[in-house]
Amino acid sequence: MSKSKVYCEPFCIQKGYSFEIHHVSYQADDPYSCFMHFHQVHEIIVFEKIDGTYFYSQGQSQLKDQDIVFIPSLETHDFELTADTKSWYIIQFLPEFLSQQALPELDSFFQQGMHLRMDTSQLESFSIQVKWLLDSYQQDPYSEKSLTILKLILIWLAEHADPVKPPQLTTVQKSANYQRLQPVMNLFRHQAAVELPLDEAASLCHLSPSYFSRLFKSVFRCNFSEYANQHKLYSAARLLSQSNMSITDIAFELNFSSPSHFISLFKKQFGLTPKKYKTEMESRIRA
Repeated sequence: MSKSKVYCEPFCIQKGYSFEIHHVSYQADDPYSCFMHFHQVHEIIVFEKIDGTYFYSQGQSQLKDQDIVFIPSLETHDFELTADTKSWYIIQFLPEFLSQQALPELDSFFQQGMHLRMDTSQLESFSIQVKWLLDSYQQDPYSEKSLTILKLILIWLAEHADPVKPPQLTTVQKSANYQRLQPVMNLFRHQAAVELPLDEAASLCHLSPSYFSRLFKSVFRCNFSEYANQHKLYSAARLLSQSNMSITDIAFELNFSSPSHFISLFKKQFGLTPKKYKTEMESRIRA
C-alpha cells in the first residue's frame, strides 16, 4: 500500500480529530478490494473517476464520474469497482459534528445512505470546496478554517445534491430476507471479533443453517465465515492504525489462533504485513 493509496475501509477518525479527508487514486489494474462493512463515523465519498456499483441500505446503483455517496455511521455498504483508473476524495466526520457545529437542521438530510448527484453549475463550486478542505486539513485539521469549510460542504450537499432514484437505483426489498439477518449483524456492529458458529448465528436469526447461509450470501455477497474473518482483519487494521497495541496482543485480542496465523491472513488481505502496514499508516499520519 503506497502512501498515496489510503484504504478507506479499515480506518476511522484519529483520536482527537473531528474529521479526516484523504485523496485516493488507483491506476488501471491496481489491486483494490472491498467487502460489505460499516464505520462508526459518517462518511462522504466524492468520486472523480469511477466505474462500478454501490451497495447500500437503499439498494444498489451504478456509479459514474463526479458522483457522491453518503454513508451514515454503522450502515453496511460495499463497492464493486472495475479495474479501470479510479480516484476519489473520502471525508469521514463524527456523527456529533452536526450538533457541535450548530447544524441540527441538517440531521434530517444525513439520516440514511444516499447516492447523490449534483447539477454541473453547483458541482464545480463543491469540487473546489473539497480541495480547499484537503489543503486546510493538511495544514491544520483543528483550525477554524478547516471546520468552516467542512460545514460549508455539508450545507452545500444538503441544498444542492439530489439522491439517485429508480431506474438508476435498484431498491432493496425490505422483507424478512433482509431484516432477519439484523440480529447477527448487530453483533458485528458492536464487537471487533465475532466468534459464532454458523448454526448459532442461524439460530440467533431464527433460521435453519442452510437457509441462513443462502440468505447471508445473497445479501452480503460472501459466506458467513468469510465475512467474520474479514471483519476481524479490518478490526485489526483499525487497531494497528489507532493504538499502540503490539501485533501479538492484537492477534490474541481478536482470537486469531496465533500471531503467525494473523500475520499470514493479514498479508493475504492487505498485501503487506501488519508491521509494514502500521509503519506506513504512521508515516501517512505524520505527513
